[in-house]
Amino acid sequence: MMALRPGTPEEDNDLLKVSPEKGCFLEESGSSDVDEGLLDDLEINPFDGLPYSSRFYELLKQRENLPIWKAKYDFLESLLHNQIVVVSGGAKSGKSSQIPQWCAEFCLSQHGSVVCTQVQKQTAVWLAMRVADELDVNIGHEIGYVVPFENCCTSDTILRYCTDEMLLREMMSNPLLSSYGVIIIDDIYERSVPTDVLLAFLRDILLARPELKVVIITPPELSSKMVSYYGNVPLIEVESTYSAEVVYTSAIQRDYFHAALRLLFEIHHTQEKGDIVVFLACEQEIKQAYEMIHQEAMYINPKLGELLPIPLYPHQSLPQYLPYEGLDYGCKDHRRKVVLTTSLGESLIWMSNIHFVVDVGVERRKVYNTRIRAESLITQPISRIRAEMRKQVLGACPTGKVFCLYTEEFVQNDMKTFLTPKVEESNLTSMVLFLKRMDIAGLGHYEFINRPDPESLMQALEDLDYLAALDNDGNLSEFGIIMSEFPLDPQLSKSILAACEFDCVDELLTLAAMVTAPDCFLDLAHEADVTKQSNRRNFLHPAGDHFTLLNIYREYDQMKIIHASQYDIEKWCQDHLLNYTALEMACVIRAELLDIMKRIELPVSEPAFGSDENVMNIKRSLLSGYFMQIARDVDGSGNYIMLTHKQVGQLHPDSGYCLNHVIPEWVLFHEFSVADRSCIRVASEISPDLFMQLAPQYYFSNLPPSESKELLQKASDSASVASAPQDPDDDGADTDDEEEGLSANPPEQRCNIQ
Repeated sequence: MMALRPGTPEEDNDLLKVSPEKGCFLEESGSSDVDEGLLDDLEINPFDGLPYSSRFYELLKQRENLPIWKAKYDFLESLLHNQIVVVSGGAKSGKSSQIPQWCAEFCLSQHGSVVCTQVQKQTAVWLAMRVADELDVNIGHEIGYVVPFENCCTSDTILRYCTDEMLLREMMSNPLLSSYGVIIIDDIYERSVPTDVLLAFLRDILLARPELKVVIITPPELSSKMVSYYGNVPLIEVESTYSAEVVYTSAIQRDYFHAALRLLFEIHHTQEKGDIVVFLACEQEIKQAYEMIHQEAMYINPKLGELLPIPLYPHQSLPQYLPYEGLDYGCKDHRRKVVLTTSLGESLIWMSNIHFVVDVGVERRKVYNTRIRAESLITQPISRIRAEMRKQVLGACPTGKVFCLYTEEFVQNDMKTFLTPKVEESNLTSMVLFLKRMDIAGLGHYEFINRPDPESLMQALEDLDYLAALDNDGNLSEFGIIMSEFPLDPQLSKSILAACEFDCVDELLTLAAMVTAPDCFLDLAHEADVTKQSNRRNFLHPAGDHFTLLNIYREYDQMKIIHASQYDIEKWCQDHLLNYTALEMACVIRAELLDIMKRIELPVSEPAFGSDENVMNIKRSLLSGYFMQIARDVDGSGNYIMLTHKQVGQLHPDSGYCLNHVIPEWVLFHEFSVADRSCIRVASEISPDLFMQLAPQYYFSNLPPSESKELLQKASDSASVASAPQDPDDDGADTDDEEEGLSANPPEQRCNIQ
């Protein structure tokens, strides 16, 4: 078996260009036609045993010009004689691409392979493709990537890029990460929850595995903190030779969005050559800017050239990776590309022709509020680290300019050096579930760089207790161990487990995939086509939005069977105002969830969607996990008050209830977000009786006093009186049995939360 090497590409010195032949596949090769004597004169690639192509030498020249290259010898010396090395340097210095390659070369003569973590899946995939090109090997064989719901590696992969959360999931089956000789932690500046957890566990893993090497890649601002955290380890500092002209405004721009667009068009009218990157505050602004540029482009003088806006959404987890397919494709000379992105987009931009950067200086950031059990969106200044990274997007462009729509005083007085770590402002339920799982493996001692938010920790323990994931001693229960196997929110995992008892696993797997994938709905508000709006309504289910999602998935799955052409399927999605890539992602997620069910030998029911009994069983399964997410309409006009607090929200415009102008009194919802207006997403009607049957009694007793609680108590009392002379074979008895076995521990079994 031989991995096919791509042929010599056409003349193209762009560092980013990835040969299309280097796909994620292996092919058999026939006998080689290359003369054996000629092979003796060619330098052999140690990774695959084949001669290097001319492409390798072209890229090698460019790699040697990167700032990191000057530190190669010092880095390898430090790696050889030390267990941990910290590398500090600015953006675009080549750290994320070159250091993993050197570590892979190091491991060729050592034990194990190399893994390099990234916060974003797009970055992990992009870097893997780029490094495979530079090392002259095939992506998916010697070099690969592992991201949520996508694995492009084999057992022979020497270097793999992965998201930090995927490496944590690997630790559940391999706590000491024994298959790796070198572990590289990148994107430290983002301070994501999985990254901080990894940094904490690595201190114990290093003690247990003296042969293991760890490399921490950090910006200069965090280097001293990393060095002291790991005990005065070696520090390799990389000096960046990149500099750009920075232009600040004389006053704060109150309407930074329109100021950025005005500046964009002014740059275009100067007819100076070069592409433009605009950093905005949020994804909604990307969409708005994209539409406005398209509209304005119709009136631009053709002699000025065409503006080509490219939206780049760093937070969206879609199977298509824009940096490869959109950012550096060949455009005609008269086109100017304009990349519209937000925070986290800095690491995704490696275009070779960027001459201008426009930075608004603020970002809209999600912060978890324990009081209302929801994420709030706050607008705040970006960090100084991020501001510096945006300046370095220009790379080595000598004529580049960075336009900062804020003052120098704003940088000093309002920007923090780095933003608050995610462990201090996130929902920690999934993290605590993972930590409890690691307790079983004996890795129960860890010290975070920054202490997690105590209130969020306490709430996470409470929530896991309510979900029956903890036993009386506060350790993982059997339920909790199985829940941790799923790469899902713990509430969603619990609903799937409940579906095993309620005989609706097939439907719950589909639901889990649909709510985990990106939103499948295209924007209905701006769609004037009445036929398409009517097509959307055909999917609506009277039982609620969860069942509407099931209808959509079933119809989409049928379309894939009927139509082999991707064009026909995409056309069908457009006609029904649905997102094709989101639905494809849902299919991938569902397939992986099904594999997990089979691996841990859980029963999978036959599809039964459509019957009244199945609808009720789906609601029971959802309530088993989402009893904490119940709301009641308080005035008959769609103002829902949350059961756990007094926050009020409205149904999202995409909800079928909004489209049909129906206002149910009680709803179970998947998500509650506080943004421009408080919205409940994916809501389905439930009855108070069903809630009282399935919610743990000690959860109900801990609810704050409210009118909703009184109504629930009355409903429970009425049901108890009505069912007093109940026959043992009655349905109510069956429900009680299911409740006792599935959803709620009796009050005396409640674990003590310390």
